[in-house]
Amino acid sequence: MTGMQANIVEARGLTVDFRGPKGMIRAVSGVDLALMPGETLALLGESGSGKSVSLRALMRLHPASAKIGGSVCVDGQDVLAMNSRALSAYRGKTVSMIFQDPGLAFDPVYRIGDQIAEAVMRHEGVSRAEGRRRGLELFERVRIPSPERRLDNYPHEMSGGMRQRAMIALALACRPKVLLADEPTTALDATVQIQVLLLLRELQREFGLAIVLVTHDIGVATETADRIAVMYAGRIVESGSCRDIIHNAAHPYTRGLLASRAHGALGPNDRLKAIPGSPPDLAAPPPGCAFGPRCEHFVEACAKATPQSVLVESRHEARCLRLA
Repeated sequence: MTGMQANIVEARGLTVDFRGPKGMIRAVSGVDLALMPGETLALLGESGSGKSVSLRALMRLHPASAKIGGSVCVDGQDVLAMNSRALSAYRGKTVSMIFQDPGLAFDPVYRIGDQIAEAVMRHEGVSRAEGRRRGLELFERVRIPSPERRLDNYPHEMSGGMRQRAMIALALACRPKVLLADEPTTALDATVQIQVLLLLRELQREFGLAIVLVTHDIGVATETADRIAVMYAGRIVESGSCRDIIHNAAHPYTRGLLASRAHGALGPNDRLKAIPGSPPDLAAPPPGCAFGPRCEHFVEACAKATPQSVLVESRHEARCLRLA
């Protein structure tokens, strides 16, 4: 449609299967993701819900034994049809990733400046001196103190917060259009966490990045994202704007996540409300709605059919039989 901005990320019916002792296990089931340039989408949910698996599928980072289905289109490119040469050009240049543990993302035996310079040299064909200049510029942008000296550090010579900033610099080295951030602040203290989130927001405005942020922290999602997609047992069970999710949550799981967070209204003798039970075993998922065994609204019909996505209001959807 004329005048409408096209999505830079478009995943439809995304599935990811891993081989287990008793056959294939579906870790991601029918996920749809759409993201426009300059937009931030947060994938929210407990550990094991399929957030990071979905993120890595967008870069084809799963082992060869994994099977990725559906369609993934990023910046007009069919990611699932790419050969190894096309993938090498795509990773880092079109899409880049901030990994959950920056200490493991860097090679421990090479200086960080050399690793950034190598990425720039490989994708842009520039000299090592130019690659190092880009690294120095990015270190200054992410506000690493004494940036020229820090370029010659090995990963273990940096603190966790500084390594996280260096990881952001590496991810942005080749000026990608899409940034995938896998729990980028999990291991950081509260002050550094806020600094990193503000930095990401600032860099997004400057570079026009589209960001997919994986988090289990509702506060991080609402402070950072334009839209939130709540995942459970490999499916998106609710999606909408931050306002939709916070003020008009429709799925019992989303409501449970909201009720379980600490907030200013809690009194000294109040207790957080926990969601009973545990996430399902994806090797033997329960019939029907995967959240059924933990849901206070469970009825027999919930165990007979997998709920389909229902439009709650414009651009706000949820999967629950109570909404049908």
